[in-house]
Amino acid sequence: MYLTRAILVLFVVTLAEGQTDRSMPNLQAGRKIFESQCALCHGANGGGGRGPSLHRPKLERAPDDAALRKLIAEGIPPEMPEAWQLSPPDIANLAAFVRSLGAVPPEAVPGDPAKGVIVYREKNCASCHIVNGVGTGFGPELSTIGAHRNATHLREALIKPAAFVPDDFVLAEVVTASGEPIRGIRANEDSFTIQIKDAAGRFYSFRKDEVRSWRLLRDQSAMPAFDQSLSPGELMDLVAYLASLRGSQ
Repeated sequence: MYLTRAILVLFVVTLAEGQTDRSMPNLQAGRKIFESQCALCHGANGGGGRGPSLHRPKLERAPDDAALRKLIAEGIPPEMPEAWQLSPPDIANLAAFVRSLGAVPPEAVPGDPAKGVIVYREKNCASCHIVNGVGTGFGPELSTIGAHRNATHLREALIKPAAFVPDDFVLAEVVTASGEPIRGIRANEDSFTIQIKDAAGRFYSFRKDEVRSWRLLRDQSAMPAFDQSLSPGELMDLVAYLASLRGSQ
């Protein structure tokens, strides 16, 4: 049985990699497959859950379309099962839809990106974010944020940051056995331990059974809300700047 399945996967990958423009992928068909077979782990809109978010222009394990089709067909044992049940066109359609999740089309955004750069600097956003290699990675990197977040989302994230915390940047708080509170981004966690990265970039590792308490602060964000500290014009300019960050795309 396993040999038969392996042969089938190899057959699917080979055909999927050989697909040409004579059979263009169907995004709507790919969406239906995603919703029925992928959304449970990656979220209804690909924003992540048990599996990683697909809202990014570049997928670490799938740098190009051929690699993405192969990854879908073969899976990532043991976390992601192989898609032996999908035909080559199914895989191509699904891969095309997954790619579409990582980019939003350029849009006309009110505000001045050049002035937004000044706001970004004045608010010291680089103390938590990286843009094109400059800054500190306490918060999400923003180098390509405009390619996969529209202006409406960017504005909402600036005024209600706690509503848009990525799973990789959830705040955690540990009170040590001596009573010292340690707060930062959850860097890693399993059944027995939790690791935290604080705002200064220091890492701490704790055994859960050796601390006084620990908790995840999912309703909080390390980033302050900017609705009070920015004027409407400054907020508009900052959104325009962030929307302009599309990497090399």
